[in-house]
Amino acid sequence: MAESVFDDARLDDPGALVAADAALRELALTGARIRLDAAHIPCAATLPAPRGLVVVGAESRLLRNVLENACPVPMVAWNFPGLPGWAGPLDLVVVLASDDADAATLAAVAEATRRGCYLLVAAPPDSALAAGGTASGTLHVPTPSADPLAAAVAVLRVLHAAGLGPDVSPEPVALAADLVAEECTPHKDVSGNPAKETALALADAQPLLWGSSVLASRAARRVAEALRRSCGRPALAASAEELEPVLAAARPTDLFDDPSEGLRPVVVALCDAPGALGSGPGLARLTRLADQRGLRVHHICCDDPEAGPVDRYVSLLLQGRYAACYLSVGLGRDAPASDGLWVPGR
Repeated sequence: MAESVFDDARLDDPGALVAADAALRELALTGARIRLDAAHIPCAATLPAPRGLVVVGAESRLLRNVLENACPVPMVAWNFPGLPGWAGPLDLVVVLASDDADAATLAAVAEATRRGCYLLVAAPPDSALAAGGTASGTLHVPTPSADPLAAAVAVLRVLHAAGLGPDVSPEPVALAADLVAEECTPHKDVSGNPAKETALALADAQPLLWGSSVLASRAARRVAEALRRSCGRPALAASAEELEPVLAAARPTDLFDDPSEGLRPVVVALCDAPGALGSGPGLARLTRLADQRGLRVHHICCDDPEAGPVDRYVSLLLQGRYAACYLSVGLGRDAPASDGLWVPGR
């Protein structure tokens, strides 16, 4: 099948944007979902001081990235069947899921109960996961939104209260999501909309995504997933060392190149700290290689000095997801209704 032709006029065409209405609405309501789940955190939520921490299910790697430098006990994001062999009654198992928790996640809850682990289960009140985590020693955090990102923010709040992680306040994270929704709304035209600008930068491109920090790299991987799902195009998120060979193998741009001959690599740098845009040896090397071959480097940034790490992560993630949605619009494709927001086990 021939590659769809990108038409930038579609980005400001109300008729064309109708095809992405469901996906854009879900993105715009991210802040509301974060607030909804945070409002349902049990007031008397208490956790024991565990020997170790195991995180299972949706957004487990996000929790690991946030907790790994602050958690006072050993921790692991577990994405394999069952539980680690060492998990037992002295350990805390954190499970996050949406309505449709997969069989592996349900099995992990059953295994944790059998071993006598203390359980922290974040799931919608009427879900199979909530029903499975009813044993004594289980703290259930109801997450009515069924959005694992919102559930992750609520769980981070509970873990901080237990002295197991950094202070992550849901309201600033929700505000960061709201700010992106205002900046990237379909009602703003291309000239003042950073997500539509990114879509234009990727109109005829193979995206190579890089992050300036651990959480920015995590956001890059999720944005790459959204690009692949929305547009059916290859998109690679990796470290600078892993992206360098791809750039090095790219043919230098020629003035007489036929733009229809194929996708050209474009580096998309996700920068989540003040000064990250122009610093860092990894980005400098990628920029130098791109310049040598006449390739573009596009930046998605959140450099608010007042924002916390999770606030900046959510900002980068949503900017990238909005861009993926607009890219699908420009290509004349229907954006998936959930845009990959709720993918279990990621």
